[in-house]
Formats: sequence, C-alpha cells, structure tokens
Amino acid sequence: MNKVKIVTDSTVDMTQEELENYNITMVPLSISIDGETFLDKVEIEQEEFLKRMNRSKELPKSSQPAAGTFMEVYNELGKDGTEILSIHMTGGMSGTVRSAESAASMSDAKVTVFDSKFISKSMSFQVIEAAKLAKEGKSVTEIIERLEHIKKQSSLIIVIETLDNLVKGGRIGKVSAFIGSLLHIKPIALLEDGVLHPVSKARSQSQVVKFIIKKFKEDTEGKKIRGIGFVHANGFAMADKVRHAISELSGFQDIMIEETTAVVSTHTGEGAMAIMYYWD
Repeated sequence: MNKVKIVTDSTVDMTQEELENYNITMVPLSISIDGETFLDKVEIEQEEFLKRMNRSKELPKSSQPAAGTFMEVYNELGKDGTEILSIHMTGGMSGTVRSAESAASMSDAKVTVFDSKFISKSMSFQVIEAAKLAKEGKSVTEIIERLEHIKKQSSLIIVIETLDNLVKGGRIGKVSAFIGSLLHIKPIALLEDGVLHPVSKARSQSQVVKFIIKKFKEDTEGKKIRGIGFVHANGFAMADKVRHAISELSGFQDIMIEETTAVVSTHTGEGAMAIMYYWD
C-alpha cells in the first residue's frame, strides 16, 4: 500500500488510462453553457463543447469543485490512515486550490494541498512524478521538494487562434478583435508564476514556430529535457507543425498531441494550442 495517495483536478489533461495506471484520483471542475452544467472530462467531450461554445452568445463559465466534494474524496481515500497529497491547477486562474484547502482543513484525513502554478500537461508532469514517488514510498515532504523543482523548471507557451473568447469575456473590445482578425494576429502568452502573461504576437504559423523554438532553446540548452506535451482546442494543425520542429531540435520522438478540457478551452477559444515541457 502506498503511504501517500495523489488527488488532482480535471484540468490536468491526463487520460483515464493514465489516471488508473498511476492510481490518481481526479476531481472534475464543472462547466456551464446555455443554462446547462456539465462535469469537465466526465459529462462532455471537447468536440461537443466547442460546437456549443461557438453557438453561444455568452462565454461558458467554469466552476471549481465544492469543498464538500473534495472532503468526501479525502475522507474516503484517507479512511485507512493513508496521507493525501492534492495537486491542483494554478490558484492564479481558479479557486480550485482554495476549495481543496478548505476541504483539507475540515477532513478527517491528513491532507496536504499543493498549488502546481500550472495547468494541463505542465500540471501532469508534477502529478505523475508525485504518483511515481508515492509508489516508491516517499513522504509528502520528499514529494513536494521534487514538485517545487519541477515547477521552477517548467514552461508553458500558449498560442491563441481567435480573439472571440477574449471579447465574450470582456478582456478586449470588438473593434480590437476585428482589427486583430484582419491582421491575422495570434497572441502568444506564457504561464508564469501561475498567471498568463502576453509576450508576443504572430501573424503566421511560421512566426509561431520561430518564437517557440527560440524560447525552447533558451530554456533547455545544456539541460536534460524530461518531458514535452502538446494540447489543443481544435488547433491540431498548428500544434503538429510546432511538434515537428521541436522533435527535430530536441531529438524527442513520439511527442503526443492531445485535446484539452472544456474548462481550458473556454478560456483559450477554438483553435488554440499549447506546448509544455520541463527539464533538469
């Protein structure tokens, strides 16, 4: 029996098979669209969600799991006395980690909540490493020490294809979006210190590739690359182009491109893609 059990949330972008193989418990966020609410990754798939999102006049709203939901999971997992490490999406973009902390303070189990400061595959790098270390019998303290290292040595670059969701979310005006569309501007952002920071704009896929290659080289030159992952929201073509360039540069083969969740898609909009990687 593992001394530590791992819990995470649905923005981790891991398959059901991966969650089962690593014995990880995933607690889903929820997403509301046109008066209906769905559990992320459980009750709605990306293809259906994107169709609904494109038809909707209002931006879908995501909600963190209730503290009571987390507490039920913690109490069940910890009833045999096992310690729990709960790893979640950045608190800079969601109240999920706060909800987990509230539940941890009320749970009968011994629970430590950890803010990954990331989402998607970048969070999965930490979650999977935690699960492996837990299987080896490492303590929560030892696992967190490793996660802090991965957190500092990770990068997430996101490219946004359409500005529609930024308009719906009130982040930019319709005129700005119209001009951006005319110029085919693709904003590029980095997730740093748990918050997205716009860093560049590209007008073509080749400019996107050029920016990402430059940043990838800066981050990883002379280092050992430990993992690379891509996710997209109906943006496979752009992700695939970047993947080929990164594979050629890094020597990494069989880099997966996966669909991201409804919760992530609602913030990025259709056509978005992200590359995530970490190094030692």
